[in-house]
Amino acid sequence: MRLRSSPYDASQPIVAELAAGGVVLRHRDRQVLLLHEEVEDRWTLPKGHVEKGESLLAAAEREVREETGIHNLHLEADLGEVTYRFFDPGKGSNVLKVVVYFLFSTPEEKTVPEAIFDQVRWSPIPEAVREVHYGVEQSVLSRVLQRESDKNPR
Repeated sequence: MRLRSSPYDASQPIVAELAAGGVVLRHRDRQVLLLHEEVEDRWTLPKGHVEKGESLLAAAEREVREETGIHNLHLEADLGEVTYRFFDPGKGSNVLKVVVYFLFSTPEEKTVPEAIFDQVRWSPIPEAVREVHYGVEQSVLSRVLQRESDKNPR
């Protein structure tokens, strides 16, 4: 398995990257769409680079469509941003990455994942928080869980 990232290496140069992504909730049961990245064997949320001249929202919508095959997306909220850093062996430098996430809902259930993903799963939000690999994605999903709880108090 060739890892695409390694722990941050303070002795190496650093570049900044801006990305956008989405948490996708299925209309009928409010479950979250997770993607399994085969190479690094981890569950993740759809996200990717913002292209020159593209808005954050447009980038998030494009990345969700490209990575999941879901096109019918309804914007529910801006979930804010997360920041993290890592070493990218392919670039030979560290990356300081800022990812802005949006909450989308969809009536679609069928997915057509991008080739780097070998599995797709709809998961209840509390399970999704535990399933994603990185703490920053757990924090984004925790925001969704809190938002859903606030909307539906018991």
